[in-house]
Amino acid sequence: MSVRLQTQDFDIGAEIDRLVAGRTDVGAVVTFTGLVRDTAKGEKILDMTLDHYPGMCEAELERIEQEAHRRFSLQGSLIVHRYGTLFAADRIVLVVTLSEHRHEAFAAAEFLMDFLKTRAPFWKRETGADGSGHWVDAREADDEATGRWG
Repeated sequence: MSVRLQTQDFDIGAEIDRLVAGRTDVGAVVTFTGLVRDTAKGEKILDMTLDHYPGMCEAELERIEQEAHRRFSLQGSLIVHRYGTLFAADRIVLVVTLSEHRHEAFAAAEFLMDFLKTRAPFWKRETGADGSGHWVDAREADDEATGRWG
């Protein structure tokens, strides 16, 4: 298990290679990569700034990751989440799950993303094309997705 918060970009292939190096017990690697879109609610955005509460954020991500390991048969996992100012097409988040079989790895990756969207203490501010900024509100659809996990 591993959680990292960072400002710099990440290399998806290198992250996977590090996780599976020397492993022969892994039959499935599932990844999710979140990217910054250039629009939100039909409006053009210039950038997104993500802020977090250091220490608290890492602890919550680790708690979510531990819960995924409790619920699913995983051989490993990784969460990399960026913060700072990001632009369209920049990578924001990487979730990687390792399992003996694909079903567990897919389910765990989906679980992790659902909970990251609703429980991780990040604050997002988008800057519109006109230079005005606004904080991004939580989405009801994200709460509904988390709720299905019971």
